[in-house]
Amino acid sequence: MIPSTLTIAGVDPSGGAGILADVKAMSALGAYANAVVAALTAQNTQGVTGIQPVNPDFIKKQIDTLFADVRIDAVKIGMLGQQPVIRVVSDALAQWQPKHVVLDPVMVAKSGDHLLEQSAVDAMREYLVPQSTMITPNLPEAGVMLDERPVETVKEMFGAAERLHRLFNANDERWVFLKGGHLPGNECTDLLYNGDRMVELPALRIDTKNTHGTGCTLSAALAALLPQHKDAVDAAKAAKQYLYKAIARSHELKIGSGHGPVHHFHQWWPTQPSQI
Repeated sequence: MIPSTLTIAGVDPSGGAGILADVKAMSALGAYANAVVAALTAQNTQGVTGIQPVNPDFIKKQIDTLFADVRIDAVKIGMLGQQPVIRVVSDALAQWQPKHVVLDPVMVAKSGDHLLEQSAVDAMREYLVPQSTMITPNLPEAGVMLDERPVETVKEMFGAAERLHRLFNANDERWVFLKGGHLPGNECTDLLYNGDRMVELPALRIDTKNTHGTGCTLSAALAALLPQHKDAVDAAKAAKQYLYKAIARSHELKIGSGHGPVHHFHQWWPTQPSQI
């Protein structure tokens, strides 16, 4: 059965991040993508020029209407922006109980623009993390979630992953996918930890500025792949490999003059455009 997935996130009009990127990644990986709009942005590859919240009651109505009719195998949560939105999404998750919930704690855009209000950080830790089956913070986001400085080495990442896992406040299997892309050097090591297993996911850094939406794409890929794999580690490895290839072929798109998007459909589009 083809998995049916849902992204609850913001809209990036340039298509590199947010809901549009999520739908592309989920579709490329064999899932049927549904979407609930939780925030609007005015944004391109160079930065965010405006954010328009969506009424929390209407967000809840979108979710309830969808779940009442459509089977949802996995949910990816991205940019929510405000505390009231976090609360209604949390209430909806508690009501509908999807099997897989991947939380990407979107706080800062690639351009440096803040996407999550400070007052919402505590709400995210209290209401969303305990209902998630996997969280995917990068190192700056992990620092905010833990009220610590961002870690600076792979060795420090091990301790941070353990402390992040305690935020679940649960004994059943939950996963921390701690992304190491902000570390210096030529290697990008991610960690996957479930309270028992600590799995290193190494990769060589790709020299490119086309990294807009990498976090959105990874979490969307995980939501698409978790229902298709019995083992979360296998799903995580497949998601990272998909993103790695999407970054490696991002230069083919030539979108914008800032941080360009990754190539979500690298598996399907030809390496060189056809001559018409």
